[in-house]
Amino acid sequence: MSLQNNIMSIHISAKKGEIAKVVLQPGDPLRAQYIAENYLENAKLVSKTRGIFYYTGLYKGKEITVGASGMGFPSIGIYSFELFTEYEVDTIIRIGTCGAYTTDLKLFDILNIENAASESTYAKYAWEIEEDILPHQGNIFGTINETAQELSLAAKAINVHSSDIFYRKDPNIPAIATKYNCPAVEMEAFGLFANAQHLGKNAATILTVTDIIPTHEKISADEREKALKPMMELALESAIKSL
Repeated sequence: MSLQNNIMSIHISAKKGEIAKVVLQPGDPLRAQYIAENYLENAKLVSKTRGIFYYTGLYKGKEITVGASGMGFPSIGIYSFELFTEYEVDTIIRIGTCGAYTTDLKLFDILNIENAASESTYAKYAWEIEEDILPHQGNIFGTINETAQELSLAAKAINVHSSDIFYRKDPNIPAIATKYNCPAVEMEAFGLFANAQHLGKNAATILTVTDIIPTHEKISADEREKALKPMMELALESAIKSL
């Protein structure tokens, strides 16, 4: 069902046909803009509702959309659902940052998320999915691993803790992260995987470690652009293989 002026969904104002079959989804709208301006040819801004930018353009001759998810399950839950359903997107690759719970991970490490564990009730109340750990969906995870090898990137396949909470009273590693051997934490993968599982779509999450929580090490603002480039390129190269 299309809405007024051929606009397809409530939160994304792109018209039918303006969103590609594969979408790269950073949390930050300005990171979406950066990718579009630096990697896509003929990039067109197709949605800017609520300041959440979506661009569609060509990467090595293939059509890619890049657009933000916002922060947390409620936000990525809305955007990924509308992309999968209203725009018939096949694959979403979340690209983001994470904090490491242990010093086994290092700053700048690239992670390809195998499973996301969460205390969140999002999957339960949205889709009656009872599990508190959900796997990546479809074959894009494997494509990312293969592409990382081709690019000589050491992408680590791990579990991640997806949390609703950024600030918390208890400084200890949350029990669910220990239970499922999650050495890092972020805020979106579980919601994305839940939507994709319910809808039978492909979903992956690639993260760059920007903070080591126990040592308080972090990537400086000046280093972030350089730090995130390998992840962006890995996502783009993997995306075009899925088309």
